Amino acid sequence: MFKKILIANRGEIACRVIKTAQKMGIKTVAVYSEADRDARHVELADEAVLLGPAPSRESYLVADKIIAAAKSTGAEAIHPGYGFLSENEEFARRVEEEGLVFIGPKAHSIAAMGDKIASKKLAGAAQVNTIPGHNEPILAAEDAVKIAQGIGYPVMIKASAGGGGKGLRVAFNDKECFEGFTSCRNEARNSFGDDRVFMEKFVEEPRHIEIQVLGDSQGNVLYLWERECSIQRRHQKVIEEAPSPFISEATRKAMGEQAVALAKAVKYQSAGTVEFVVGKDQSFYFLEMNTRLQVEHPVTECITGLDLVEQMIRVAAGEALAFKQEDLRRDGWAIECRINAEDPFRNFLPSTGRLVSYLPPPTSLEAATTPPRDRPLPDGVRVDTGVYEGGEIPMFYDSMIAKLIVHGKDRLDAIAKMREALNGFVIRGISSNIPFQSALLAHPDFVSGNFNTGFIAQHYADGFRAEDVPHEDPLFLVALAAFIRRKANERAAGISGQLAGHEMQLDSDYVAIVHQGQGQVLRHEVHVSEYLGLAGQATIRIGEQSYKIECRSRLSDIRVSGLVNGQPFFAQAERGTTKNPLAYRISHNGLSIKVTVLSPRAAELHALMPYKAPPDTSKFLLSPMPGLLAQVTVQPGQVVQAGERLAIIEAMKMENILLATQDVKVAEVLAKPGESLSVDQPILRFE
Repeated sequence: MFKKILIANRGEIACRVIKTAQKMGIKTVAVYSEADRDARHVELADEAVLLGPAPSRESYLVADKIIAAAKSTGAEAIHPGYGFLSENEEFARRVEEEGLVFIGPKAHSIAAMGDKIASKKLAGAAQVNTIPGHNEPILAAEDAVKIAQGIGYPVMIKASAGGGGKGLRVAFNDKECFEGFTSCRNEARNSFGDDRVFMEKFVEEPRHIEIQVLGDSQGNVLYLWERECSIQRRHQKVIEEAPSPFISEATRKAMGEQAVALAKAVKYQSAGTVEFVVGKDQSFYFLEMNTRLQVEHPVTECITGLDLVEQMIRVAAGEALAFKQEDLRRDGWAIECRINAEDPFRNFLPSTGRLVSYLPPPTSLEAATTPPRDRPLPDGVRVDTGVYEGGEIPMFYDSMIAKLIVHGKDRLDAIAKMREALNGFVIRGISSNIPFQSALLAHPDFVSGNFNTGFIAQHYADGFRAEDVPHEDPLFLVALAAFIRRKANERAAGISGQLAGHEMQLDSDYVAIVHQGQGQVLRHEVHVSEYLGLAGQATIRIGEQSYKIECRSRLSDIRVSGLVNGQPFFAQAERGTTKNPLAYRISHNGLSIKVTVLSPRAAELHALMPYKAPPDTSKFLLSPMPGLLAQVTVQPGQVVQAGERLAIIEAMKMENILLATQDVKVAEVLAKPGESLSVDQPILRFE
């Protein structure tokens, strides 16, 4: 067994590999860019080596620097994680040639299966059903349009070295094909250093189901069941689960056996994933093989009880698999939510910056040390992350903050655990997709298992809005705000030196004003009774609804927990917003409200306050996210029609194209290409 390994990656996957290596008694070496100097994986590793500047092409993609780091630190093997160089055939070969061990498949397997074009040809030769397409590299956008017309729209334009949703577009017409091909090549070149692009028919209403395989150097290959990955947005997975709620045992077995046959054909050793597109009739077609560890591997670990990183290390060290296919069990149900730094209410645009507050939900391992006021979640909650409170989410890499994984006895139990865990996940300073995840988990079609890869596009075609978050009892959030307000008043009443005649009065009646935007409000009369401060108990009545709340969380706690009408809950509460310092922001099950709780007299005066409308920005193109302004495609005086391209912003390895929403004439260009933009920074001014 190795004594020391180097992890050629960053973020949560680097931390994940370090965790298993430490469990196995193996020393670890981290590598990092200048942007990651204070990153969590650097802190966790036994040693760390600086690679270079922040851009990945100058750091995490430079094979020479990584191999030199391994040699200088005495590491015997390199684990590539996922992304970056994990599926780079040349890197795997170089590692072995330099006398090191690549913790992954051999270079010949990566060459055969990691290259999407080569894998299509090999699958076809092996009589595996493949989707119609053009498997030769396409050189020009004009050629792409002609090929797409021959295949028939819609088509999927895909980078040969792509992965993680990067370098991938779906086109429904010639215009989308032309523009998508160009963006696809640019993203592929920047992310993978390989701009080859191919094309295939896009199967509508498909399911994306993948089989986890594991092979050793003795020729043994097993399949570790499937993962359902159909909940996707822009071809990036959002929620993954194992097993799939859709396929039968017969289909599961057939897919697994076909995946094993494909892996054996290329003498595959290590962990890998064979992806299939599955039709409504459970017919399935080979899509591609990922010759690396997948982001969503934890759900497989939950239901099998295996540590896939440990298995990769043992196989790389020459060990045979210690179990056979018939030894594998499938226990319960696991779900993973990818917690990303993006704003779901602004079309999921990247959100970068400092994590002012970062408090993952308490896991089963933390229950023993959890303060009594903060009720622990049930067993079966896991958080894989590479960040910490006070750390930065840089613009140079992907948007993942953490992976939240739950393991339940069945699918409904896992969904319930995940909803509760999301309620207890506190992230401040940047936006996250937690409200969107909560909405997905509550959607009836998701709960019933009635979905495909078009689920998000179908149900959120016009984007994600606050009103898209269903809540079975929204008045509970108002009641919780009233409870916290009553608790705050009691503390204020105990402050000495209050002006005579103006002491804080502990009343029972309040008015809760829920702010709905644009000056619109909803008012609720609230009555608080049976308040016991030390016990943290009160009964809140709003109209005909009554809530008995028991909560001992402190006023300074963002995450609050307790019981409401005897049922446990997690929620989030904080006082003060930039526009209303007296309001509380209460969040639960994805729904977030701003509510001000006042005395009846103060509420009367509040109703007389005029609404201050926000400034009119319709004459400007504002940057919707922090990022690098890659291109401005218009000039002053130019007349632009709705739908035309105005600018391109690069953030988190993705190109974000800004289009005109109406016919306008450009008056002034306010930002230059190459400039780093902040959120809402003006780029153009219109006449």
